[in-house]
Amino acid sequence: MTSDNIHTAPILLSPAGSWDSLAAALNAGADAVYFGVGNLNMRSQAAVNFQHDDLPAVARHCHAAGRKAWLTVNIIVYDEELSAMETLLDEAKDAGIDAIIAADPAVIAAAHQRGLPVHLSVQANASNWQTLKFWAPYIDVAVAARELDLEQLQELSAAIVREGIRGASGELLRLEVFVHGALCIGLSGRCGMSLCEYNTSSNRGKCYQPCRRAYLVRDAETGQEFRLENQYIMSPRDLCTIGHLGKLLEAGASVLKIEGRGRSADYVFQVTRCYREAIDMHLRGEIVTAEKLDGWLQALSGVFNRGFWEGGYYLGQKTECWAACEDSQATRRKDFLGLVTNYYAKNGIVLVKLQSGSFHLGESLLAIGPTTGAVEFAPSELQIDGQASESAAAPQEMTVPCGTKLRRGDKIYVLRARQ
Repeated sequence: MTSDNIHTAPILLSPAGSWDSLAAALNAGADAVYFGVGNLNMRSQAAVNFQHDDLPAVARHCHAAGRKAWLTVNIIVYDEELSAMETLLDEAKDAGIDAIIAADPAVIAAAHQRGLPVHLSVQANASNWQTLKFWAPYIDVAVAARELDLEQLQELSAAIVREGIRGASGELLRLEVFVHGALCIGLSGRCGMSLCEYNTSSNRGKCYQPCRRAYLVRDAETGQEFRLENQYIMSPRDLCTIGHLGKLLEAGASVLKIEGRGRSADYVFQVTRCYREAIDMHLRGEIVTAEKLDGWLQALSGVFNRGFWEGGYYLGQKTECWAACEDSQATRRKDFLGLVTNYYAKNGIVLVKLQSGSFHLGESLLAIGPTTGAVEFAPSELQIDGQASESAAAPQEMTVPCGTKLRRGDKIYVLRARQ
């Protein structure tokens, strides 16, 4: 990193939309996780939120692992919600939550009054150092506008040092950037398409994602329809910067954020693991070989993605960024097999009750659970009723070796190439 960046240790920030994903993020090496509670966040319509009563437990889990818990309260708040917002902040304060992510001035002011550290959300569209200076008395971290390039990020970072822009804590302001995950056609995530079409605002956490669909162009006079060569003209590919992390760190980014609170635990684990390795290699001054980078890209391609836009706006690449399809282009799929019914720690053996499908030796398994997180393993042997076998199918019970502890009730999937 440049000498202008006084933050010696970058923070890897991972999403947590469930207990499974929270465990996966911590197990994969995230320094902090961000999550939502109830309706006052940008994922309020999805089933990826914790409940108010979960706040103390989330904080305990993160702190026991030596990590931070950051709560998103990042929607636009209406008058009738101010009381609920203040109650949530009181609960966060009592639970020991480490920071609040927000863009609405009402939320920022209320959190600041309670002594809760505030991180300025990307929805605030912070694009210049004077904006950072305006917000600095209330915040400690600012997410830079997604549309900035590396040169602009470098200028923001240099201005923080040059102008002595210190946050509420008294420390120089930290810059946060997105490094991986879904992008939105809206300016820093602020879009009105869903509001216009469905009366459900993306800025209220209720986006129906009309931009992710294919559209026809119709001649209003003749009625003739045209299908554009790229149907998904408003749906960007996913951002992927793993090959350019050094440039982001040198530009002054000190919080590296992975998008994906609506994604599964295996997505959170794989993406966090890859970026953890990449960050650590950069900090050690190690050269990332083409083989290592290809390995990361292969792992990232195996979980949910809409194709990758490598470097994104940071490298000034404004063309060829559009997705080729509406749904995931992951190279692997996971098929549900059954549930863990026992784990024998002494021998490292797991007992699985198959409820659907089949498994064959040579295939890989994925275990997902609220404490386990996400664990992928490829058993070298398989037994049914104590007898060696090459395969198992529902409703059989099978035992297979697994070097990582699994728990009763963990879901087991078989991983296969997507056709």
